[in-house]
Amino acid sequence: MAPPILKLDDIFLSFGGAPLLAGASLQIEAGDKICLVGRNGSGKSTLLKIAAGLVEAQSGEVFRHPSSTVRYLEQAPDFAGFNTVQAYAEAGLGPGDDPYRVTYLLSHLGLTGDEDPRMLSGGESRRAALARVMAPEPDILLLDEPTNHLDLPTIEWLEGELQKTRSALVLISHDRRFLEKVSTATVWLDRGTSRRLDRGFAHFEAWRDQVLEAEELEQHKLGKSIEREEHWLRYGVTARRKRNMRRLGELQTMRSNYRGHKGPQGTVQATVSDAQESGKLVIEADKITKSFGERAIVTPFSIRVHRGDCIGLVGPNGAGKTTLLKMLTGQLAPDSGTVKLGTNLEIATLDQKREDLDPEDTLANYLTDGRGENLLVNGEQRHVTGYMKEFLFQPEQARTPIRNLSGGERARLMLARILSRPTNLLILDEPTNDLDIETLDLLQEIVAGFPGTVILVSHDRDFLDRTVTSTIAPAVPDAPDGRWIEYAGGYSDMLVQRKGALEERRKAEKAAEKPKTPEAPAPGSSKVKLSFKQKFALENLPKEMAKAEAEIAKREQVMADPNLFTRDPAAFNRLASEMEKLRAGLTKMEEEWLELEMLREELEG
Repeated sequence: MAPPILKLDDIFLSFGGAPLLAGASLQIEAGDKICLVGRNGSGKSTLLKIAAGLVEAQSGEVFRHPSSTVRYLEQAPDFAGFNTVQAYAEAGLGPGDDPYRVTYLLSHLGLTGDEDPRMLSGGESRRAALARVMAPEPDILLLDEPTNHLDLPTIEWLEGELQKTRSALVLISHDRRFLEKVSTATVWLDRGTSRRLDRGFAHFEAWRDQVLEAEELEQHKLGKSIEREEHWLRYGVTARRKRNMRRLGELQTMRSNYRGHKGPQGTVQATVSDAQESGKLVIEADKITKSFGERAIVTPFSIRVHRGDCIGLVGPNGAGKTTLLKMLTGQLAPDSGTVKLGTNLEIATLDQKREDLDPEDTLANYLTDGRGENLLVNGEQRHVTGYMKEFLFQPEQARTPIRNLSGGERARLMLARILSRPTNLLILDEPTNDLDIETLDLLQEIVAGFPGTVILVSHDRDFLDRTVTSTIAPAVPDAPDGRWIEYAGGYSDMLVQRKGALEERRKAEKAAEKPKTPEAPAPGSSKVKLSFKQKFALENLPKEMAKAEAEIAKREQVMADPNLFTRDPAAFNRLASEMEKLRAGLTKMEEEWLELEMLREELEG
């Protein structure tokens, strides 16, 4: 096995209270693609900064290979001294690095390079910082939430770039789909320590649950052992005093370990406050339009939203998602067309910029609207500190100013306030930003089980697939022209339907261009049939696909061994390569079978 190019071992760091990091480790080898996961506040960003050399650990070993280059994606880039984004990005290059990489990356990230850094939005700042750290193609690339504020086309482009990069990667992200596609190893930071799984994020959650179940079992066994020892001390033989003293010491150690065990951080426990049921028809938009100057944001668009619908809006940044959302909810008047809102609507909004938060306000005051120590949740008086605990806030944080909260904690606070108020129409604009995976799970459950109506804007493909019943997207994804289409299902369903529509259009165009030939069957003659080769493929492809799926399943079973990579990395890599080829072949067969099946149905009417 190759030696590590960066290694953190037994890292300890505390900011005065309980240690943030207590024995955490991180080992990076050439070619690694590691996702670093853990709850908000578990120390992920701090560990990444220690790896980058920006924060010094109080104890522990930090080793960086002397010749290795490291780049760290800053959350708040410092543009001081730079007149253009191009100059800022080029400043990250080292001797011998290709300046064209900066131009290439800025172009794909939607920037020209001529922008004034002082005038950039939060999303544009993140894109500029990405270009700066990726351009040198360093040995180690440390990325903290690289997909925040990026639209879906850019996220998918970034996935491709990171999959083929030669840099070793360590990623922190809330975007499940992004982590699944890019990572090949997972480091879980939990209660100050770290555990490593030499498989990508797709396997993390099942492994995490197994670890926690085993830990709970060990604690149960320890509790039973303490009970047995206490019984022996009370009723056992009192002779052999020295032996008794030794067992007493062991019992005290067991008690100390049992009491000192710090279990996993709890999960957010919350339900939506009941509200009066809205009318069956929630929103009716008829041929609404919106333009800014000569640019069309929404061309005639109509939709009927019914009670119980969950609708997702997707598209590139600047396509007009928030504008369309505001028109549908009556916050912005259309240039033409009409919007009718249903009856008995009680609307709650989680906005993308968290503008509802006053940084000087305290958590308790924000949750209660300054009305003392209690708030009304589902008709029941609740003390604010008790309610805060359900969202993983400590009682001592009640008087803390909001400015001291992290991005994830701010999102959790807004979620707590929204869920305490009766609502039957939830408006969520980028709700997943800064949320940890466990809180994302809760939000998904809330949205999926919400009895009212939900309209949300998101770039999180996994979140969309798990929650929405229909997806509104630009008709032309790469160059939005104001036309919007509603597709049934989530993001993946939308892609399938869009691909099918594109194929149908191509077939129609091809048929229109193709001249009629004398060989074409005359009216009344026998129907055109599949060729022998096509019929043979249609009948035999399902068998071949089943064989491929069986081969994939065999290899998945072998690779499920968590020690395989450590024990035999060559075998692990060989199996991974075979899996990739088998999956590519299976996809090709599935596409061929689908085309033939569609052709058969078309010919048979």
